[in-house]
Parts: sequence; C-alpha cells; structure tokens
Amino acid sequence: MSIAEGHYHWLLWAPLGAAVAHIFEEFVWPGGFMNWYRRYRGRSVTSITPRLLTIVNMVLLAVCVNAAFANDTPLGIAYWIGVSAVLASNGLWHVWAAIKRHVYSPGMLTGMLLSVPLAVYGCIHFLKSGSVSVWSAVTALLIGGSYPLWSAVYHAQSRSAS
Repeated sequence: MSIAEGHYHWLLWAPLGAAVAHIFEEFVWPGGFMNWYRRYRGRSVTSITPRLLTIVNMVLLAVCVNAAFANDTPLGIAYWIGVSAVLASNGLWHVWAAIKRHVYSPGMLTGMLLSVPLAVYGCIHFLKSGSVSVWSAVTALLIGGSYPLWSAVYHAQSRSAS
C-alpha cells in the first residue's frame, strides 16, 4: 500500500496547510511581516516589495501542492522532505530573528508550532518506513534547509546594488 492510500495521506498535504497558516500569520493576523522585515534589515531594504512577497508565497504554495502529489517513490519523498525543510528552516529563522531583535516576528509561531514539528515527524516517519534513504533525506534536508541562507544572500546583494 502506498502512502497516498494509507492513513498517512494527510502527511503529504500537511506542508500546504502549514504554509497557508504561516502566510496568514505573516500577512493577515497579526500580519505586518513586510514592515517588520524592513525594520529588521534596515529601512533601506528595497528588495522586499509586495510584488516579491506575492510571487515568493505563490511559488511556495505551488511547491507545497506539488509535494502533496509526490508519489511514494524515494525521489517523491525526498522532494517532500526538502519542501518541509524549507518551511522548517524559515520557521527557525523567524525565531532567530525575533531573539536577535527582541521583538515578535510575524510567522514565528506557525513556523515553530507547525513547520518544525512537521519536518521532524515526516522525516522520521519516511526514514522508519523505508520510503527514503538516509542519504536522500539528509540531502533534501540540507537543500531545503539552506533557504534562509540564499534568501539572506539575495537581500544582501539587493541592498548593496541600491
């Protein structure tokens, strides 16, 4: 029986739910992520625009839907782990940024309460079930977990170019 047919079908869709909740926290309630980020990085940050945030979040949602349709193959599961690692590393970044600035970061709660536990649980589940090798899981975690790094590089380059 594949994961899609078993009782873990919800797990494939969980990153999408976590991403929707995270986006809601950042932009609706309590919201204010763009202004918070500009204060965090400095008001001179021009790389954070409503257009960029819309594109990034639409791509994130599309990637999460794609992960939900990942088939029960090692590559499909590694993709799911990579997507979950993107969400988890972003959640960890929110916590780190909040600690660094001593102020709540919109997105921090969903990152820590949903995304990090989901990535840990899913990775353990898929490793224990034999759905993915340790090598593939670690590779996916490293690739997905690198999101805050390349995001920071992008914003640093945008700042220095302006």
